[in-house]
Amino acid sequence: MTTAAWVITAIVAALTGHAVVNARLLRRPGPERSTTTEGVSVLLPVRDEAHRVVPCLEALLAQRGVPHLEIIVLDDGSTDGTAEVVGQLAAGDPRVRVVTGRPLPAGWLGKPHACHQLAASAAADHSVLAFVDADVVLAPDAVATSVALLGTLDLLTPYPRIIAVGWGERLVQPLLQWSWLTFLPLRGVERSRRPSLAAAGGQFLVVRRAGYERAGGHAAVRDRVLEDIELARRIKRTGGRIALADGSRLASCRMYTSWNELVAGYTKSLWASFGSPAAALAVVTALLILYVGPVVVGVAGLFAGSPSWIVAGLVGYGLGVLGRVVTARATGARVFPDALAQPASIVLFGWLVVTSLRRRRALSWKGRPVEVRHD
Repeated sequence: MTTAAWVITAIVAALTGHAVVNARLLRRPGPERSTTTEGVSVLLPVRDEAHRVVPCLEALLAQRGVPHLEIIVLDDGSTDGTAEVVGQLAAGDPRVRVVTGRPLPAGWLGKPHACHQLAASAAADHSVLAFVDADVVLAPDAVATSVALLGTLDLLTPYPRIIAVGWGERLVQPLLQWSWLTFLPLRGVERSRRPSLAAAGGQFLVVRRAGYERAGGHAAVRDRVLEDIELARRIKRTGGRIALADGSRLASCRMYTSWNELVAGYTKSLWASFGSPAAALAVVTALLILYVGPVVVGVAGLFAGSPSWIVAGLVGYGLGVLGRVVTARATGARVFPDALAQPASIVLFGWLVVTSLRRRRALSWKGRPVEVRHD
């Protein structure tokens, strides 16, 4: 038991060390105010977002440093008056266009179809497309700074600061940033041509139009639940370069406002994150061993009167918490006491993965069925 516990601890130490390295390598905006002369089309798909689109659109209207900016809002069959809210807020602003989405064709999922229509509506002479979700609120310099960070890349995700309020959100949401900072080699993501080394976040995604079109755009990922990651992979396959960046001072996002919303959102897509049910269960098992195992060892040591077990468990638990602290500080998330609950976060994540696998044949999102594609 003691040897196994120290092996687990060593692996957690290596992963935490990797997170430290990634946190230092993560692209970040500079302190200076950015401007760009490039034409930028900000593309906002909305479907039943009347309750939260106002802060998002107000932030888009307040963008500065982008003289050639257009904002296109696509109303994707909303039934809650979203289009009216957008129209009233943007009335008289020549930068804003509101378009009505076409009916969803067979073989398409809703988000890729909306983004595809938005990209087709963008001004032909605008070289940068910025996709923004309605739950994202941008800082005034966010678009100009993100274009500067994009540089010669083809796709950039300036990952927003994730706002988590309730305990369910605070346990689960920080795992988004923690996962890619802990397990993905960020320089490998940028330099390697391997599509498997790809990550992206659809909440705020900045892409060069040439690379987007070369990859086939959202039409190439029309039936993918994780269309953002699949688009990043397509861009890599067609010779493009991608990167992640810390966008915590550029954007904020509260993805879900209740536990039921969170469960629905995660179960919709988690099943697609691992390639197969066997791979998903293997990942969950490994995470439980690495981040819950030390707690089990420590508690077992208390009952067995084994100081070596207790020490091994405490060190392993502490290193797991340290990994959460590092990633929280690197991405603008809350540090304490949330990081102390890392084992509980992993248990809850495992439950969400299993729930997603169980429900994947009967999924829906915003009133539409999510058709599962099995490769």
